[in-house]
Amino acid sequence: MAIAPTEIETPSEARSEDYLWTLNFGPQHPATHTTLRLVLKLEGERVVDAVPEMGYLHSGFEKIGEHLTFNQYVTVTDRMNYISPMANNVAWHHSVETLLGIDLTPRCTYIRTIVAELARISDHLLSNGAVGLDTGAFTYFLYAFYQREVIYDIFETLCGARFTNSYTRVGGVSQDFTPLVIEKTRAFLKTFPKTLNDMERLLNRNRIFVDRTKGVGLLTKEEAINRGATGPVARASGVTRDLRRDDPYLAYSDFDFQVSCASAGDCYARYLVRMQEMRESLKIVEQAIENLPSGPVDVGIDERMALPTKKQVYSTIEGTISHFELSMSNRGFEVPCEEAYAAIEAPNGELGFYLVGDGGEQAYRARCRPPSVLNFAMFPHLIRGHTLSDVVAVLGSLNIIAAELDR
Repeated sequence: MAIAPTEIETPSEARSEDYLWTLNFGPQHPATHTTLRLVLKLEGERVVDAVPEMGYLHSGFEKIGEHLTFNQYVTVTDRMNYISPMANNVAWHHSVETLLGIDLTPRCTYIRTIVAELARISDHLLSNGAVGLDTGAFTYFLYAFYQREVIYDIFETLCGARFTNSYTRVGGVSQDFTPLVIEKTRAFLKTFPKTLNDMERLLNRNRIFVDRTKGVGLLTKEEAINRGATGPVARASGVTRDLRRDDPYLAYSDFDFQVSCASAGDCYARYLVRMQEMRESLKIVEQAIENLPSGPVDVGIDERMALPTKKQVYSTIEGTISHFELSMSNRGFEVPCEEAYAAIEAPNGELGFYLVGDGGEQAYRARCRPPSVLNFAMFPHLIRGHTLSDVVAVLGSLNIIAAELDR
């Protein structure tokens, strides 16, 4: 980290020995989690200002969405929020199906709900685990990451991939739930609450953690609304908005769960909201897995939109033709010349895609509304007046995923 002194230019009130330091915080700093950079202005240990670096990866995710088909682009969404890629998969195809006017099968809506909530738990485990690690609670971090591995095992059993899942498809999903997936999910539902209890006992009343997070990074309810905050960041400030309840999608209207909120609006409140949200996600997954509907997981090849299964391709002429048209020819399915925006309640907030169709296989325009962009934009407001050591606490409480920042 390079440090360079710069004199304050205050011609009207120049004070002796008054100066600022410019500090590059990241991208190779352990607490910035690789590709994230902040330019801090410091007066001693006090942060005067901060300039967030947006789009450090320079991957052009939105433009790629205009050059890949609606099924191909799901692999790119894995890389946008690589902490909970399943939720990104669900969000992308939820938007595509809104544009195409596709109604999913009941079994598909339940399956997508389950994987989205498991992804939420995985994301919150990393977020809170990283906050604990950055503030000195290494044991807490280990508790969190072990449980993430259990969720990865479930995803690997489901679709063969642990990390970049690419699980959803237009009109369905790539693989149906097997008895082994259901068994592992039930085992997780049985064992994870004990780990949550242990994690809360480790950190909720830990003097060091509480002192480093309580009253730090305050965001009022009015500021959260005006600055476009969503997800746990907004709900920790008293904004009781959750798309799963307020604009239901998939099968959320079938389940009983509470929207987790707080009012303090500081780093500690954001930590508590995420802890409680994991418990509510467990309730949703348990209700869904025990009431999983039977039937197909996609809309079927007759609709000429869902990819056929391997068995259909190899054993039926309809499956072979459908596979050729959707995967190998330039015919694909008909896309209306319309526009649509649809969003889900992702782990970090509202994740939406705005799509414009022109009749072709790709979107004419594909724009993303990722929660990390708006949350990161609030960072200068939250950190001003705090000390340098508070930077990691505030940054961790926002759970900025650097790949989502890229435009």
